[in-house]
Amino acid sequence: MLSYWEKQSLLHYDCIILGSGITGLSTAISLKEKAPGKRILVMERGLLPTGASTKNAGFACIGSLTEILDDLQTMPEEDVVALVQLRRKGLQLLRSRIGDERMLYRENGSYELISEAEMPALQQLDAVNALLSGILPGPAFAPAEKALERMGFHRGYVKALVRNNFEGELHTGMMMRTLTDLATERGIEIKTGCHVTGITETEKQVQVHTEAITFTAPQVAVCTNAFAKALLPELDVTPGRGQVLITTPVKGLPFKGIYHFDKGYYYFRELDGRVLFGGGRNLDFSGEATTDIALKHSIQQDLEEKLRTIILPSLQFGIEDRWAGIMAFGPTKQPIIRPHSDRIYLAVRMGGMGIAIGSEAGRQLAGLMLRSA
Repeated sequence: MLSYWEKQSLLHYDCIILGSGITGLSTAISLKEKAPGKRILVMERGLLPTGASTKNAGFACIGSLTEILDDLQTMPEEDVVALVQLRRKGLQLLRSRIGDERMLYRENGSYELISEAEMPALQQLDAVNALLSGILPGPAFAPAEKALERMGFHRGYVKALVRNNFEGELHTGMMMRTLTDLATERGIEIKTGCHVTGITETEKQVQVHTEAITFTAPQVAVCTNAFAKALLPELDVTPGRGQVLITTPVKGLPFKGIYHFDKGYYYFRELDGRVLFGGGRNLDFSGEATTDIALKHSIQQDLEEKLRTIILPSLQFGIEDRWAGIMAFGPTKQPIIRPHSDRIYLAVRMGGMGIAIGSEAGRQLAGLMLRSA
């Protein structure tokens, strides 16, 4: 039951954005920067962002060497370059919007662990650097054999180390807290606990239905990544669950920074003297293509085993916490940033790179919405 006052003043907006993660908040902030008079509502089905924005590992990635080489097997060179450029632009926008200190951003580069089977990738390092030379201020990748000597990894598995000069790390919680504060400061409304059950487009507006209330706006942006398919089943979006664990503090931990291996399917970092380690969805692609935010015992076991045998072979550790987040993928790693219809817009399928892509995806989507308003 709604009052006259509620119907008059609390249900109608100029733009409604579904999803309060990185992309959703970035879309809202970008809209407000260009059209400060617009009344904007961001709706989030959970009390906190539901997907991966607050559940990731805090990597600011443009792509590891073996990951980019793998992408070149399924995508044209120009598309791979454009995707790396999108990640780079997104990170630059995020940093300029938030400020490095407000999310503890550190661009100290990253390292990729190279196994025996991946050694041929080193022969293509110069070619990949040349491919990316037009969009980066210097060579993306460099051998890092001297650094490998002091990091304590199992040399039976790790045969070489490659440095990525333009990746960084950040504090995910501080990043999202700051984006939320910026949105609030600009007069953007954020409503949490809003489970959207459907959207209906009419000639003049879009109705956004929840279990109790229907909101309306001339334009709606769907920024719910893997969860977008529940509202628009025709989308070519496949969820991908990412599982993570974090150790107790490790005495004598010999490395800092962020690391990848196995084409980016595994990733770890030092965090307050602990090791945060995630990945393993490549062990069961079909089983991990789910929006169920849960843990799978076999993948958690795999992460612990790789910690013991590859990352920390000579050190004792315990597991302090575990969690999972939901990413979104498609036939290629290209995100979907486009109008879906006359009044519904999409910024979804971030390909596991939401931190890097989300800000620029939101800026681009806001531009599309403003041009057609």
